Amino acid sequence: MTKFFTIITLFVTSLFFGQGKYEEGMGKAFQLWGEGKNTEASAMFERIASAEKDNWLPNYYVALVNVTAAFTTQDKEKLSALLDKAQDAIDAELAKAPENPELLVVQAMIYTAWIVYDPMTNGQKYGAKAMQVYEQAIKIAPENPRVVFCKAEFEIGGAKFWGTDTKPMCAEVDRAIGLFATFKPENKFSPSWGLDRALQTQEACKK
Repeated sequence: MTKFFTIITLFVTSLFFGQGKYEEGMGKAFQLWGEGKNTEASAMFERIASAEKDNWLPNYYVALVNVTAAFTTQDKEKLSALLDKAQDAIDAELAKAPENPELLVVQAMIYTAWIVYDPMTNGQKYGAKAMQVYEQAIKIAPENPRVVFCKAEFEIGGAKFWGTDTKPMCAEVDRAIGLFATFKPENKFSPSWGLDRALQTQEACKK
């Protein structure tokens, strides 16, 4: 997943022209993330969040950087530290905007990372929570491509685990890809990721 996000980090960095401290800081943070310096990128986003208290995006990226990194480790201590940091950042923003679908997607990703780490222990504990969050997000933003895709991807994982049909979820992946084609981020730092992974999932659905 880290490789996947390199594309969006480089894209956002390419849009950066140094328009003030916020833009400069965000551009630097994305650059660090694109270079694979997750710890430094997270710290930069945290500093921006502390200064931009009315802006949800810095904490959103604190959470996204850390939850993305969590999918790449099986070290429990490291995983817990990454997911705790992600959870703290998401909690801070959901307290202010509980119906922000982009924040809800990352919250569900945090639950998913716990499940992936230890399905037998955490599946029952976090599976229902993740689905509840996705159901909430899809009601709020049924045309948001990340909401549609990430919900479908999560359900595909569950269907494969239980040996049930994935065709309905794969159809939702197709729908998400169509939505990506027309989705327009609010600004250059707004979430725009997901298409590459959706295309990969679409190919997997065909096998």
